[in-house]
Amino acid sequence: MTLIDGESMEYEKGSIGRVFTVRMDHGDDLLYELENLAKTEDIRSAVFVLLGAVREANLVVGPKESKVPPEIQWENLDEVHEVIGVGNIFLENEKPKIHLHSAAGRGKAPVVGCMRGKSEIFMVVEVFIMEISGISAIRSFDEGRGFAPIIFGSR
Repeated sequence: MTLIDGESMEYEKGSIGRVFTVRMDHGDDLLYELENLAKTEDIRSAVFVLLGAVREANLVVGPKESKVPPEIQWENLDEVHEVIGVGNIFLENEKPKIHLHSAAGRGKAPVVGCMRGKSEIFMVVEVFIMEISGISAIRSFDEGRGFAPIIFGSR
């Protein structure tokens, strides 16, 4: 772990390990399938990008007010939306945790947020996962902040 000028930013250096190209099909649950793949392939640290469409999804679209811990706002998509996203995979409580921020659009109404819960694919979603080797990052829940940030080392 490295600290920058005594500040709170922390980081570790790693390298790209395995690379996965994944196709998920109509009716699959995007987040469930990503988590299942991470378990099956023992992916502990990764970054990914995706593109395709969802028929149903739930997005956290920000806090209701600017305070910590936040009370979150939801946007529930119940019609087909084109989707692009970027996310990561790290272990939380020894299980893969998917953190996916995505932009979803239908006509002229784009929505951007953190995808959580059920996420049903429409037609196809393609995902490109790059595993990160040589780092010790995990997610650990922080009650004061109301979420599980990435931490480094054996804290």
